[in-house]
Amino acid sequence: MTRRRFLLTTVAGALAGPLIAGALPERKRVGWLLPEQKFFALDPFRRRLRELGWAEGDSLTIEQRYAGGDRGRYMSLAADLVRLKADVLVTDGSAATAAAQRATTTIPIVFVSGNPVGQGFVASLSHPGRNLTGVAILTGELMPKRVQLLKEMATGMTRLAMVEDLTAVGLAVAPNDARLGGNWQAIETAARDVGVQLAPTIEIHTPTELDRAFALALQEHANGVLLLASPFFSSRNRQLVAQAGETRLPAIYEHRGFVEAGGLMSYGPDHRAIFRLVAQYVDKILRGARPSDLPVEQPTGLELVINAKTARTLGLAIPPSLLARADQIIQ
Repeated sequence: MTRRRFLLTTVAGALAGPLIAGALPERKRVGWLLPEQKFFALDPFRRRLRELGWAEGDSLTIEQRYAGGDRGRYMSLAADLVRLKADVLVTDGSAATAAAQRATTTIPIVFVSGNPVGQGFVASLSHPGRNLTGVAILTGELMPKRVQLLKEMATGMTRLAMVEDLTAVGLAVAPNDARLGGNWQAIETAARDVGVQLAPTIEIHTPTELDRAFALALQEHANGVLLLASPFFSSRNRQLVAQAGETRLPAIYEHRGFVEAGGLMSYGPDHRAIFRLVAQYVDKILRGARPSDLPVEQPTGLELVINAKTARTLGLAIPPSLLARADQIIQ
């Protein structure tokens, strides 16, 4: 029941094309700064680099750094990678990218970010400027659709709680409306259009608060949950999915990793494809391209993934309209 329809486009062949002829330069060093180690990030990144001619341990070294539960570590980890004289830094999320941006103005940074223009990382998607470029997952634009899809699945939902990650607010460079691309009004409109009231947003300020995210949603009398996109939430997907099961609250997530862990449904880009694209940026930069000349890319295809077993556990019947549109139904 799988239909794959996710592709990432490139602009004017900036990231595609044949390899440059001739021998590779001396071993390069890539700094890798993420919240947690993720199978859908490092593995496809490595594979794509191998396809492009970079052999880890031979022509390439990947220096991995993970902040874990301590979001305050980003600055020291970024500074460490700068001291190691990394040739390029790879970051995931606003906290990692902001730390890298503060740590260096010269080393190229390839990011995965929710709204890099609104957060001040780049001047524009087409002309990023400075030493940053990467992939923009404009999360705010996806939120209204996620509200509609969750209501379509959980027809009895009348009150929706949104859970937001603010654990890295000290490193953020823009307020919440910029992180979501100013789409709060669109989210409210989408909820109103399907007859759903928005409960007060549940803000997670410390990792320990995450333990009660869904319990707080119940206290707000919510009968549905929308997790706002966050690398930190993604790294704790099993913890969050377990809470959803304990509280029996239908929830929609940002990517399939949550659904594979037992979550009800997800709608968003394929993160494995995104990190393959990140590898293409890194390849271009290691071969001499400037970040300012590489336009920021956006995922142009999205996938809907549904966990049928979880739906049955929650007493939900997957409507034919979602069955027809789903890219994958996990049994």
